[in-house]
Amino acid sequence: MTPLPTLAQIEAAAQVVYREFQATPQYRWGLLSERVGIDCWLKHENHTPVGAFKIRGGLTYFEQLRQRGELPTSVICATRGNHGQSIAWAARAHRVPCTIVVPHGNSVEKNAAMRALGATLIEHGTDFQESREYAMQIATERNAHMVPSFHFDLLRGVSTYWWEFFKAVPQLDVVYVPIGQGSGACSAIAAKLALKHGARIVGVVSAHATTYADSLEAGRVLESPVSTVLADGMACRVADASALDVLLPHIDHIVKVTDDEIAHAMRAIYTDTHNVAEGAGAAALAAALKEKDDLRDKCIGLTLSGGNVDADMFGKVLLS
Repeated sequence: MTPLPTLAQIEAAAQVVYREFQATPQYRWGLLSERVGIDCWLKHENHTPVGAFKIRGGLTYFEQLRQRGELPTSVICATRGNHGQSIAWAARAHRVPCTIVVPHGNSVEKNAAMRALGATLIEHGTDFQESREYAMQIATERNAHMVPSFHFDLLRGVSTYWWEFFKAVPQLDVVYVPIGQGSGACSAIAAKLALKHGARIVGVVSAHATTYADSLEAGRVLESPVSTVLADGMACRVADASALDVLLPHIDHIVKVTDDEIAHAMRAIYTDTHNVAEGAGAAALAAALKEKDDLRDKCIGLTLSGGNVDADMFGKVLLS
């Protein structure tokens, strides 16, 4: 069984995170609650210094390397953007050179943000999986440290945002969390178990990137094709076996959302809260809207997990 952070480890991780920024807010937006038809809270991970929840994991991953006396001379990772910003931020803080591999056609603005944090960017492959495999190859060639997308020390940090959310809104009955490589959903499970909270955790995947839905149904990792345009943060072709190990006994169920449903949710979040959500960041709302008839008398929690969408794409979504 893949281990999960304990309450003491999550609380210690929060102190690492809070050196860089304070707890992000969660609000019960009136218009959003009206839209869903129930009491609805939104956790604003778009308000971190990199506009997404991933920074929490990068900070605790590097802190654990430091504590063990294992800070490397260089690091490499693969990303569609938010994980890369997290690692670039933490690497810069520890003065470790950072190289990031992204697929061709990746978000222009996410690429620019990673470069602005001091990372060297390499474009390789047609999707995240090809970028990941190439990053592992060059890490071996350069004797560099490969930072994975799923790891216990990443979960330490990511769990802090769910720990904040469950403590701030203890009456939550159901929470919706998007699944990319799985750190967000597994961290929600970790925080729930650590706090002995009773909320049901619903995973959300892109209907155009279904490796986690297919793998959970089969009970083993199944590769699935990726064709999503909007949800790059969920555009994974191969589920992580360790993440699947956590999700199988604890996830309530999975909801698949299309790009059209995500676009609708992006517009809704902007209209109701005037916050910008990237595709993956709006997926939780898309799923809740899809299941609204099953949520009567419930208090639900949604995560706006990131707001890093290119301006041109967001403009097209708003006008569509």
